[in-house]
Amino acid sequence: MAFHEQLEHIQKKLREYRLDGWLVYNFRGANPFATKILDMASGKLSSRRYFYYIPATGTPQKLVHSIEQYDLDHLPGEKTIYNQWTTLHAGVKKVLSGAVNVCMEYSPNNDIPYLSKVDAGTVEFIRTFGVNVVSSGDIVQFFEARWSDSQYADAQDTANILLKTVDKAFEFIGEKLRGGATVSEYDVQQLIMREFEKHELTTYAPANCSVNGNGANPHYDPSAEHSAVIKKGDYILIDWWAKKKKAGSVYADFTWVGYAGADIPKKYQEVFSIVKGSRDAAVEFLKAEFSAGRKIRGCDVDDVTRNYINQRGYGQYFVHRTGHNIGEEVHGNGAHIDNFETMDVREIIPETCFSIEPGIYLPDEFGIRLEIDVYISKTKEVLLLGNRYQHEIVAIQC
Repeated sequence: MAFHEQLEHIQKKLREYRLDGWLVYNFRGANPFATKILDMASGKLSSRRYFYYIPATGTPQKLVHSIEQYDLDHLPGEKTIYNQWTTLHAGVKKVLSGAVNVCMEYSPNNDIPYLSKVDAGTVEFIRTFGVNVVSSGDIVQFFEARWSDSQYADAQDTANILLKTVDKAFEFIGEKLRGGATVSEYDVQQLIMREFEKHELTTYAPANCSVNGNGANPHYDPSAEHSAVIKKGDYILIDWWAKKKKAGSVYADFTWVGYAGADIPKKYQEVFSIVKGSRDAAVEFLKAEFSAGRKIRGCDVDDVTRNYINQRGYGQYFVHRTGHNIGEEVHGNGAHIDNFETMDVREIIPETCFSIEPGIYLPDEFGIRLEIDVYISKTKEVLLLGNRYQHEIVAIQC
C-alpha cells in the first residue's frame, strides 16, 4: 500500500496510542523502516539526514537538506529546507512545534534491537526541544509487519511445500540406511535445497539437519567440510525455512524431529512430549485470550511456554525465546514471542505471523525443538501455516 493511502490509518493509530506524532528519521539508510514506510526510491544516494513528522492530526512536515531537497516530494506535507547545523536545529524546532509525546524507532535500553534504528545522539537531540521520545514499536508494525491476503496465500502454499519436503528428507535418510549407504547431515541439507529450487523457493541460508549432540546447538550449521554421518539409533532435528521467488513474498519456517529406528528411547519421548505440550499450550493461550478480547503481548506468550517447561524440570535447557515475527525476512519486524532474551511488550496484532518454537537442548545428547508458524487473521482467529504439524516423533524405518 502506497504511503498516501496509509496516512489516515497512521494518524488514527497515533491518536489511539495518545501520541502527538511520529517523527520518522533516517541517515544513509540506517533506518530501514523509514525507507520502506515512506516509499523511498531504492538504490538512490541519500547522504544527508531527513525528518518526516506525521502529526496525529493535521499536515505532515518534511525537513530535508538543500542538496537533497526533492527526496521527499512524493510525500504529502509542507517542506522545510536546511543546510547549516543552525538551520537544522531551527527546522526540527519548527517541525515539532507543539508536540509533547513523539514516537521514533527507538527501544528503551535497546530491549528490542530489531526496532532500535535511531541512534542515541539523535534521541538526545530531539529531547532538547522538550519532546518526550517513546518507542514506535506498536505503531511501526501496523505498517511494516502485517501481511496482505496474497502474502498469506503464498505462505500457505510455501508451508505445504516445506512439509512435503521434510517427508522426503526423512524418507531419504531411511532409504540410505536401509541400503547400507553413508548419509550425512550435509546430504540431507542438500536434498532440501534441491527441493527448494525445484519448487521456485528461495532462502537466506541453507536448511539445518542436526544429529545427536549437534541438535543441542540451536544454531548448528552443517557444511560440506563439517558434517556428521547419520547412523541407526541417531536423533535427528531438521530446521528449514523458505519463501517464494517473487517480490513481497514471506517466509514459512518449521522444525521437526525424528529418530533413526522404530524403538524410540523413553527419554527422547519424554522430552518430546514436554516440548509439544509447551507449544500447544501457547496456541491454546492465544486462542483463549483473543476469544476473550484481551490484548496479548509477545512476552505473555513466551511466559506460557517457559512456565510449562520450567514446571517439568527442564527450564535450564530452554535457552532462547519462544519465537520470532515472520515477514519478508524470516526474522521479521513485528512482535517477537520473547520474555527471555528481551522483554517484548509489543502487542500481537492481526494480519501478522510468528513462530512458536520452544526447545529443550541436552548437551552432548540431543535437542528437540518443534516449530510452527501462527498467523492472526483480521478477525483475530489463530491460524497455522501448513496442513499439519508434528504430534509424534518421526520413526524412520532403517
